[in-house]
Amino acid sequence: MDIKKVCEGLRASSQKLAMQNACEKNAALCAVADALDKNRASIIAANDVDVKNARAAGISESVIDRLMLNDKRIDGIVASLREVIAQTDPVGEEVAGWMTPNGMSIRQVRVPLGVVAIIYENRPNVTVDAFSLAYKSGNAILLRGSYSSYNSNKEIVRVIKGALSGVAGGLPESIELVEVREHDHSDVDQILNAVGLIDVCLPRGGKKLIQNVVQNARVPVIETGSGVCHLYVDSEGDLDMACRVAENAKIQRPSVCNAIECIVVHNKIAADFLPKLEATFAGRVKLHADERAIKYLKDAVPATEADFGNEYLDYECCVKVVDSIEEAISYINAHNTKHSESIISESRANTRLFQAMIDASCVYVNASTRFTDGGEFGFGAELGISTQKLHVRGPMGIKVLTTTKYLIDGEGQIR
Repeated sequence: MDIKKVCEGLRASSQKLAMQNACEKNAALCAVADALDKNRASIIAANDVDVKNARAAGISESVIDRLMLNDKRIDGIVASLREVIAQTDPVGEEVAGWMTPNGMSIRQVRVPLGVVAIIYENRPNVTVDAFSLAYKSGNAILLRGSYSSYNSNKEIVRVIKGALSGVAGGLPESIELVEVREHDHSDVDQILNAVGLIDVCLPRGGKKLIQNVVQNARVPVIETGSGVCHLYVDSEGDLDMACRVAENAKIQRPSVCNAIECIVVHNKIAADFLPKLEATFAGRVKLHADERAIKYLKDAVPATEADFGNEYLDYECCVKVVDSIEEAISYINAHNTKHSESIISESRANTRLFQAMIDASCVYVNASTRFTDGGEFGFGAELGISTQKLHVRGPMGIKVLTTTKYLIDGEGQIR
């Protein structure tokens, strides 16, 4: 890949895109939504190739679930795109404004970042999400998906470019997909070192990918985190509610970053709750239990130190018993990835303490961590879940791809 040539093309496109108004960008995105809907058969056919290759390579079914597309999921992709279209265009929004004593007008307004790169794994829906958020916010985007999803991504980008080419003012050159070769990550190194060519890079995937980007990038990075999420069942918790939430947060889609990987239980209710939890899971989840929890469980295996803080991304979960909410908070903060944590409790004092002291982007009370999602938060599509504290934290919607600048109008004032 000639990174300089690719990024120069994206930069030129981003400058044109930054001058378009909301109506022009929405018309282009509507054409893309219609094209994705119309071309779903070719997209699913390309995805079938990726799925077959993944199974032949021995990739787990939970990961294949993240890769797979079908009519229902394409319906969701198109619906998310239409939600982005319906959102207010952030570009030009006045964040603040005031007059100085000498009569100058100062306005702080939102502007696009410019050229955005996203490096992601497995999930081809991210291709559309990232493109739509970038386009609506006036940014050009460079997509680097995984080898396992390359056929799907290639077909989706072909459809997007075709739709943009067919609408007045559409900019097909505002999106580029890196050609991915198996076991070749040299292009990733080029992206991470494209200083002056790429304005920001976002990694979205597993721990290894994210660490590589964060540790080696010379361009600015918005870090999305792997999801070691916890559910704490308090001494004052509703045990039936806890079972329902645990079932949803672990089983609905175990391969996603907002699924729980550890259940922390107060010792006071462990004897009642853990058998009930095991019955709820009904053999669907392999439990790795510490020495205090395992005596209440029939089919659990002893947990090792490696289980605590592990992201299984599968039908597995560790269980830990604690003596206080303070111990639970300390344990979670020491083992989480700052993503999403939840407490089940009827005690207002305990829930407020938990929300105040847990270090994570999203902290829930009596609800599943599965709600940490751009769509569920009302953002439509999302770029991922940021676990860092600067620029943005939590589900990343359309405003994440903007920054601000100050516009100052005067009448000859000098200092």
